[in-house]
This record gives sequence, structure tokens and C-alpha cells, in this order.
Amino acid sequence: MKLREQTGGLLPWSVQAMEKPLHFLFVMEDEAGAITLMIVSLWCLGSWPALFNLLERRGRVPMHTYLDYTFSNYSVALLFALTVGNIGPDTPQSPNFLKQLSQENGPSVAFGLAGGLALCLGNICLQYSLAFVGISLTEVVSASVAVVLGTTANYFLDDGLNRASILFPGVACFLVAVVLGSFCHASNVADMQTKIKAAEPLSQMLEDMKSPMKGSEEFTALLVNSSNNHEASFSPLFNVATNDQFHLLKPDREGRHIAIVAGLLCGVGNGFQFMGGQAAGYAAADAVQALPLVGTLWGVFLFKEYHGSSRKTYILLIGMLLMFLTAVVMLVASSMPRHGSETLT
Repeated sequence: MKLREQTGGLLPWSVQAMEKPLHFLFVMEDEAGAITLMIVSLWCLGSWPALFNLLERRGRVPMHTYLDYTFSNYSVALLFALTVGNIGPDTPQSPNFLKQLSQENGPSVAFGLAGGLALCLGNICLQYSLAFVGISLTEVVSASVAVVLGTTANYFLDDGLNRASILFPGVACFLVAVVLGSFCHASNVADMQTKIKAAEPLSQMLEDMKSPMKGSEEFTALLVNSSNNHEASFSPLFNVATNDQFHLLKPDREGRHIAIVAGLLCGVGNGFQFMGGQAAGYAAADAVQALPLVGTLWGVFLFKEYHGSSRKTYILLIGMLLMFLTAVVMLVASSMPRHGSETLT
């Protein structure tokens, strides 16, 4: 029974019976609606790393940030399962999410768990990459690899559902974008180095630090004794640092709301990506992996990552963004609605 029929055809989606388990019962039918979900997902998935980067710059402990993010991300996933996954009548052909938990669908659960594990490990690596190289380059490299491998795999898994003549040129645009992004990052680093004043030679600093008591037996004995005392103090101090026996540490609640918002954005983005992919093909839904299109804008306007760079850097940056925009348009244009054999009516 379709929700569309009950509401006078006002909604672009319907509740349908599914042939395979672990799919959303709330299926997007309208191609324009699927594209809308992809665009919203692109913004969400491109924005949450910027919040991670913001908290890292404020000095918040990365592990605390990730725990808060994970909590809110899991909450959104659970909300999708209990709402989107339970819409419509519970029938043997179309069981809801809670009913599926008791069914024999081990292989599907295993694949889902493997995908979640890969996503978590990738997000952890992404969090630390943001601290080392910034949001712009991190998202360029990670998103491009995800699109090249993921889109190709999804195209064949969906039996060529998307238009290959549009899809794969769009993937090529991602590759061009990552090359431009690499050159842009290198050019930006060179621009920053030209602004840094040369430090004094290390040899001069070492010369100034030479001890006037070199060769003195008394001074040597003092150094040895001091070294022993420091070595003996290391383990107790490390114990206090890790276990906080004296309750000196303050609760790390600063920025928790930002980390929770990051998890919410990631969860909503993932959910919309899956729903859009179910309607228009997961290869086209990989357009949301154009995270640098959003993340770089955050980097430019929020973190001033390219502030004061040379004209060459700005040209490369604009070229990279244009290639990502072209790739998104081409991947979305390759989308095609699934046939009736794949989603029953």
C-alpha cells in the first residue's frame, strides 16, 4: 500500500515491499527527491570534518571529541532505523526493522558491520589527518579515493544502473581535482614558507648553550645524580598523569556540543546518502563524496587556510573547486530510477 495514494499524490516517496532484507522501507521513488537528498547529504558530510578541525584548533582532546561525535552519530542511525525503517504495515514480504532483527539475515548484517567498521576507522584516520595537513588537502585525497574505488564498485554491484557515459567522466573529474588539490596545497605551503623569517643557525644556538663547566668532575656527578632522580620520578608522575589520583583534571566539556553536532551531521548525511542511492543508484550517490567542495569552503572562510596566498595558489584552488563541482553534476546526472524488479510496488 502506497503512502502516496493515501495523501493524494503529494509525496515523492512511497512505502513499498522490499525483496531483500535490511533495506529502508521508506523508499524514495522520485528522482528529483533523490537528488535533493544527495545535495543535503553532501553539505552534511562536508561540514562535520570542519567542526572536528575547529575543536582540534581549540585544543580539545581528540578522543573526547570522537566519543561525543560517535554518540550523536549512533543516535541518528538508531533514529533512522526506528522511524524510516518502521513506516508502513509489517508484512512477511515487508518486515519492519524490529522484525528483521530476529530474522536469519546474517550475511547482510556481516556486510553492514564491515561497512560500519570501515567507516569508523576511516573517520578516526581522518580526524588525525585534519590536525596534520588541514581540512582542504585531507578531504581532497580521502574523498577522491573513495569516489574512484567506491563508485566503480557500486556501478557493477548495481548491474550498470547508472549512465556509464556520464558517470565515469565524472570520476575522471575527481582525479583531475585531486591533482589540482595537491598542487594547490604545495603552492600554499611554499607561500607560507616565504613569509616565515629565517631562524638563527642551529650551530650558533648550540654554541651559546655550551656549559662553562665542561670537564668538571663535580658537574658530571651532578648531572648523573639529576638524571637518576628524573628517571626515578618518571613512573610515579606518569601514574598520576594517567589515573589522576589527586583529582586535578577538569572535566573536558568545552566544545562537546560542537562534537555532538558533527555526529548529527554525519549521521544525517549517511542516512540521506543511502536513501538517495536506493532510488537513483549508489554510484550516483557517491557524488556526496565531493566533500572538499564544502570542506574547502569552510577552510577558506572559517579557518583562513589560504589567506594571503599567491595568485597561482588561488587559480589552482578555483580550478579544483570547479572540477569537483563538475564531477558532482555529472555523477548526479548519471542517476537513473530503479526498475520495478528491484523495488516492488
